[in-house]
Amino acid sequence: MAASDKNGYRPQSVLIVDDERDIRELLVLTLGRMGLRCDTASSLGDARALLRHNQYALCLTDMRLADGSGVELVREISQLYAQTPVAMITAFGNQEAAVGALKAGAFDFVSKPVDLAVLRGLVQHALKLGGDAAAASPAPGAQGNRLLGQSAAMAELRTTLAKVARSQAPVYIAGESGSGKELVARTIHAEGARALGPFIPVNCGAIPAELMESEFFGHKKGSFTGAHADKPGLFQAAEGGTLFLDEVAELPMHMQVKLLRAIQEKSVRPVGANGEVPVDVRILSATHKNLAALVDEGRFRHDLYYRINVIELRVPALRERREDLGVLADAILARLATAQQRPRPTLHPDAEQALARYNFPGNVRELENILERAFALADDDGIRAADLRLPEMRPSPPAQAAAAARDPSKIDPRESSTSALPSFIEEIERKAIEQALVDNRYNKTKAAAQLGITFRALRYKLKKLGID
Repeated sequence: MAASDKNGYRPQSVLIVDDERDIRELLVLTLGRMGLRCDTASSLGDARALLRHNQYALCLTDMRLADGSGVELVREISQLYAQTPVAMITAFGNQEAAVGALKAGAFDFVSKPVDLAVLRGLVQHALKLGGDAAAASPAPGAQGNRLLGQSAAMAELRTTLAKVARSQAPVYIAGESGSGKELVARTIHAEGARALGPFIPVNCGAIPAELMESEFFGHKKGSFTGAHADKPGLFQAAEGGTLFLDEVAELPMHMQVKLLRAIQEKSVRPVGANGEVPVDVRILSATHKNLAALVDEGRFRHDLYYRINVIELRVPALRERREDLGVLADAILARLATAQQRPRPTLHPDAEQALARYNFPGNVRELENILERAFALADDDGIRAADLRLPEMRPSPPAQAAAAARDPSKIDPRESSTSALPSFIEEIERKAIEQALVDNRYNKTKAAAQLGITFRALRYKLKKLGID
């Protein structure tokens, strides 16, 4: 046990496991200057003996040891000493080993030759897991205030999040549009050691391809026309925190190559710079597309997918957790009432039944939009089914009534050259427009851009199809 000084202070202890004496001495010297006490071991056997009799704030282990692999030690510490973060020391450029260590439960990794600045940053984040992060992050159970719902799917997601937040491993968040992927990313950030650092979300599909490198990595003054001053990029803005790459599937191939290098080397080269700048960020990414399928089709790099998908989380669609609908609706209405300084409206039984029957292709985001619209339209006695204006509840124009009641995918256009074909096409247009509106949170300008038509054309079609 570490001795206390005259004021009762006991330095935190770190276990260093490496079979190279020079490396052990370098790490002991570096961490000692940070006020840490170090125990060292040159083998798995020695490390196991020390772990049985001591409590450590961090373990640093080499990948290759005389009597086994450091990955074995990572797994054992993750299972038997879950409160001790463990980081792997890997050979330079051995990214497969680093990813394997992260999958086994490593908190982070550092490459040989050890960059002392990177090492100090890693150690500081590890120590925060038991210190500052506990004060900055919500208490266990408070996470429910961020991710509402008591369904089995949400309970499982929250359990996994609690484990993922303690790691520095890249996380890939899969899920449909509007299901809450950014909320999951923010929760991971808030629950982890980087909670006091910045959370920088970026929509990869919203940045023009020619500006991506500058936006992500920054640029130097004069590096291109219009570069009137040095500008830090998104990686530098996220220093010490988390960079959330939303819709990562939209990255063009040339940026996928550069992003892979930035993640692997933990450094970026601003446009026009002569050298690279080290960055300390955690990468979280998400998309509503099937990223594995895009890899198979050659539209997304396999090595980048392998690197960002160390841990995969799937956010359930709202239709997969219908038992959470009431809790979500109550929370949304309470928030709207507070924001508008109005009494919280009652959700009448017929409105509750209508919501329960609806499939919510736009998930929680669509629920928010539906309730916000209904709140604006409702009378003082509360929200009724008619106020929701759900798609199934819209009256169809008389000439389209018969066709609108049918599934357009099951209509044979050859049935009639005067009725079925026009109705068939209109229903396809209707569904495409409604989905675009949901995807863009009912922003008509963005929806028109997604559909590839002008805003004026969209307005005409909305009026023609009777879409509010």
